[in-house]
Amino acid sequence: MTDSLMATYNRLPVCFERGEGAWLWDDKGTRYLDALSGIAVCGLGHAHPTVAQAISQQAETLIHTSNLYEIKLQRRLGDRLTHLAKMDRVFFSNSGAEANEAAIKIARLYGHSKGIDIPTIIVMENSFHGRTMATLSATGSRKVQAGFEPLVQGFVRVPFNDVESLKRAAQTNKNIVAVLVEPIQGEGGITIPAPDYLRRLRELCNQNDWFMMLDEVQTGMGRTGKLFAHQHSDITPDVMTLAKALGNGLPIGACLAKGVAADIFSPGTHGSTFGGNPLTCAAACAVLDTLEKDQLTEKAATLGHYLQKGFQERLEGQEGVKEIRSCGLMIGIELDRPCGDLVGAALMLGKILINVTAERVVRLLPPLVLTHEQADELIATLCGIIKTFLQKSSSNEK
Repeated sequence: MTDSLMATYNRLPVCFERGEGAWLWDDKGTRYLDALSGIAVCGLGHAHPTVAQAISQQAETLIHTSNLYEIKLQRRLGDRLTHLAKMDRVFFSNSGAEANEAAIKIARLYGHSKGIDIPTIIVMENSFHGRTMATLSATGSRKVQAGFEPLVQGFVRVPFNDVESLKRAAQTNKNIVAVLVEPIQGEGGITIPAPDYLRRLRELCNQNDWFMMLDEVQTGMGRTGKLFAHQHSDITPDVMTLAKALGNGLPIGACLAKGVAADIFSPGTHGSTFGGNPLTCAAACAVLDTLEKDQLTEKAATLGHYLQKGFQERLEGQEGVKEIRSCGLMIGIELDRPCGDLVGAALMLGKILINVTAERVVRLLPPLVLTHEQADELIATLCGIIKTFLQKSSSNEK
């Protein structure tokens, strides 16, 4: 039997047929605990009744008309997001990569309006912003970029969590117009910067007349214990991108902007055929309703502390475990060795969905609806699998 799908993924040998909350069932009826949420997408878990009802009702009424016409649900969602984020305007797309493309285009138009021929954006090492040509060029991973040269120009890369390196860049490059950064690097290994990092970046951007652009595609929508991760630092960016959990599974992205950045686009400078259509906006409005009604953002903070404590109690001092990092329900368990095999082991032996990123970091992104009982099961099962893996890999080295 030939495979009609392009070989862009090494898929795991499981096919899921239904879900409920943090649980998934495969086509053989086996149940799994989802600690990945479709890579931070299904923040409300699977088959959430409020979201399902909103999608069903909207699908029976109107799915798509295009942005040539007014879309009431899009305006309603835009009003809510800009109010919650203290921003002025929003552009809706279909993904995080597209939202970041919009941010990059805003920065370039801004630079050209200032008479800069080669507008340049500072980006970070080990970052991830998408797989389009511009966003993979902004991404700090040679693995993502390899084979797609020539890359898009106009990016300067500096170490993450290092404000002094940005100051040096400002002294040597007069074409800089913006800084694009993730508040927490997800694909980079759940790398959490110093508490004052974003505040210092905000000050530096103010001093140099740069746009501060935050990629909150993975950190947004309550995952870190705040609706948006930058709210931990009590700052407001000029541009912020969202996607993933905004639609709880339906493809929707958003690029929000404030002040000068909000007025950069004009008719014809950017667009999207599907972006912000009635169906995806109905889902996103239902997500915001649920986050607020069920106080899930606050729950993410509490449950994140609970998981961090549980993992530390069982893994601290374990040979091979370097560090356990978390902010809300973004959790990284860093080992001292490559641990990609843990993904298959957790799936087959523990019936748990996890991810390994940056080769050595177990990344957990459980849904915000995870219960304490499910959290206990995740802690106990995963710690057992990690310990077994470390013991076997140590024995093999000997």
